[in-house]
Amino acid sequence: MALDLIATSTMGLEAVVSRELSALGYDNRIIDTGQVAFQGEIGAICRTNLWLRTAGRVLLQIGSFEATDFDQLFERTRAIGWEDWLPADAAFPVSGRSRKSKLTSVPACQRTVKKAIVEKLCAAHGVTTLAETGPTFEVEVRLLEDQVQLLINTSGAGLHKRGYRPLRGTAPLRETLAAGLVLLSFWKPGRPFVDPFCGSGTIPIEAALIGRNLAPGRNRQFAAEAWPSCHGHWEEARSEAADLAKETLEEAVIGQDISGEALSQARHHASLAEVAGDVHFQRRAFSELSSKRQYGCLITNPPYAHNLGTDREVAALYRSMPDVLRRLPTWSHSILTAYPGFETLVGQSADRRRKLYNSRIECTYFQFHGPRQPKAGAKPSETPAPAFGGVSEKAEGQAEIFRNRLTKRARHLRRWPTRRGITCYRLYDRDIPEVPLVVDRYADYLHVAEYERPHERTPAEQGDWIDLMLATAGEVLEIPRSQIFFKKRIRQRGTLQHEQVAEKKKIATIEEGNLKFQVNLSDYIDTGLFLDHRTTRSLVREAAEGCRFLNLFGYTGAFTVYAIDGGAAETTTVDLSQTYLDWTARNLALNDMQGPPHRMIRSDVMSFLEGLPLDTCFDLAVVDPPTFSNSKRTENFWEVQRDHAALLNRVLERLVPGGVLFFSTNFRRFQLDEAALTQASIREISRQTVPEDFRNKRIHRCWRMVRTANA
Repeated sequence: MALDLIATSTMGLEAVVSRELSALGYDNRIIDTGQVAFQGEIGAICRTNLWLRTAGRVLLQIGSFEATDFDQLFERTRAIGWEDWLPADAAFPVSGRSRKSKLTSVPACQRTVKKAIVEKLCAAHGVTTLAETGPTFEVEVRLLEDQVQLLINTSGAGLHKRGYRPLRGTAPLRETLAAGLVLLSFWKPGRPFVDPFCGSGTIPIEAALIGRNLAPGRNRQFAAEAWPSCHGHWEEARSEAADLAKETLEEAVIGQDISGEALSQARHHASLAEVAGDVHFQRRAFSELSSKRQYGCLITNPPYAHNLGTDREVAALYRSMPDVLRRLPTWSHSILTAYPGFETLVGQSADRRRKLYNSRIECTYFQFHGPRQPKAGAKPSETPAPAFGGVSEKAEGQAEIFRNRLTKRARHLRRWPTRRGITCYRLYDRDIPEVPLVVDRYADYLHVAEYERPHERTPAEQGDWIDLMLATAGEVLEIPRSQIFFKKRIRQRGTLQHEQVAEKKKIATIEEGNLKFQVNLSDYIDTGLFLDHRTTRSLVREAAEGCRFLNLFGYTGAFTVYAIDGGAAETTTVDLSQTYLDWTARNLALNDMQGPPHRMIRSDVMSFLEGLPLDTCFDLAVVDPPTFSNSKRTENFWEVQRDHAALLNRVLERLVPGGVLFFSTNFRRFQLDEAALTQASIREISRQTVPEDFRNKRIHRCWRMVRTANA
């Protein structure tokens, strides 16, 4: 006898459940959200419970009719042959739900159905009372627009309870949904697979179960196993499942996570699921994701809830995804998240998106399709388009123009630096508008910065574009990629910020003017040595003989090193940052310039000047305040003090008559109020101080001020 059965599912997985039923040989149709109806013999109850990976439960529909009042509900329920399924000692709790029906009281519906079943069973079994001590038959009454479904739960606990996950991690993913993610992807057994946020291992374990054709319910019990009508059928179904199981997975699936505790749970779960040898778990940060394998599938459920990190941290993680995923150019990527604006954060639209629910959390499954894997022996006719990234013909053309320009500049500067003992200089400064890069050479290293500029590339395509330009620069200048460091300049609210994107930390010692300096090529947009001040530093050295030198906003002390080399009798370097003062100390040590005559003071410059004894004077001074408004030191100068003339006058007051002050700024909108500086004769020397390797002759402005004798 064909039975009417219903496989339930979470919303969005109905089509997957339908395909699973078809693969098992059962015709079916989706009748409502979360319901797929099918028919089968008694053995179908056993087979579907054992094999369905994405269904919630398998329900036996024992009756269906219309009821607009409780009398109809009672009589039509009693008319059903309950005794064919429920023995005299059956336990049969009744649950219910009602939607858009005249019978709105669910408790009343439950009582009515319960009473009708009791009367029918008592009469059929010839008893006056029902003990309800035998096998359980969970009955559910569903009413929708006066249509009644009477259902019996054949599964018992939900089918997501496979029995292998006793430990609950943070924000667990249901096993049925995890299996659905795998079945909705392009992954097939034998293809590389990775979940970089595997947590307690659910997605990789479900993939391994699918790959080995292991029935997900083989290690658990079901309600219908205790039903007399199903005796004998379960043994047959379990025997079939054992025969169809594969011994090993063709290629192991990979689960990665940064949490050692989560991976410990994952390994335990894989062991309980009997796939420990088929899943390799690795402790690895998402930023380290890479693979040499081709045409794989990434399937993952990354963090998206606030309890997994701050909103800023989660958003930053998603923004980093394009740059990481472009490392897998032939892979397809499937990502489940409930985080709003996901596509905006990754900078491109998914090829397909599907709304799914993880318990009660509304999520979206974003799928980015990689290139198709060519058939064995076939040669692809063209370069396949990756899901993330790729280099266009336009980018190739830009790289060629960039190559030609760099070649010309390198040829032009080949002898000039060598003759002057210069190892650090600017090679390229946004010479071509379409390639908005700045390329500086620091001895055997390249320091490349990108200026943000509108373009049509996605973030991942931009990453590949940058890689192409860096490779081009390395080839032209014969510098390996490991010695090229890249950073971004990002304009925010009118100021320039930077984003560190170097893959490794590098602090190098370079030479300039026969002096040594430590530069940080990896951590800051400014390396610790401003190349545009090379000439100004030389002017300081020429003027420093026998001087008492003052360096305000000292940064890493380059002006101080030059002054000492020029014969300064004593130096004072002032900066608010202890990091920069420590850096200054290292630069002095590199040149054997330590000693009491050379003081380093941590202070705000105005506070320092105001606190000096009245008899303290200097012969030579440099004032080079920072420009960016996000700097604390800048706030002290540009926002707190505001009046630059007040600062310069304070410095001039501390100079002896004839003392020299070099004042420089990179602030483009700066206008020096010479009328307010009555203590000095002033001459702008900007043109003389911008080095010849700088195409931008307005990289800074510089003035030479001399304290007048009668001030």
